[in-house]
Amino acid sequence: SLPPAGIVSILHRVSGAIMFLLMPFIIWMFDTSVSSEYSFARFRAVFEIGVGFVPGWFFKLVALALIWSYLHHFIAGLRHLWMDVSHAAVSKEFGKSSAIATLASSVILTLVLGAKLFGLY
Repeated sequence: SLPPAGIVSILHRVSGAIMFLLMPFIIWMFDTSVSSEYSFARFRAVFEIGVGFVPGWFFKLVALALIWSYLHHFIAGLRHLWMDVSHAAVSKEFGKSSAIATLASSVILTLVLGAKLFGLY
């Protein structure tokens, strides 16, 4: 079984790949949301009722995957930067604790933003 640092390392690569592969969707979301009031209303409708045979909740799940990908990639990147800057951060104990903190914080923040995305608050 992989240690937490190994899991975070793999997920860091996975989250980067997800963001890269979904870049056309990200660009479409941004372009549609800022082009005009009409396009913003259409953008919101995609997330509420869907497009064609694809329901709105599916687009929300894709957006939620992007939210997790961004948050995890960002937090894991900060973790790696801290390890590059601080020699005290390069230890087995810090590796384990910071990996667990990275996983926990990315999941908690994703749940909070996902609750907003799905209209729970």
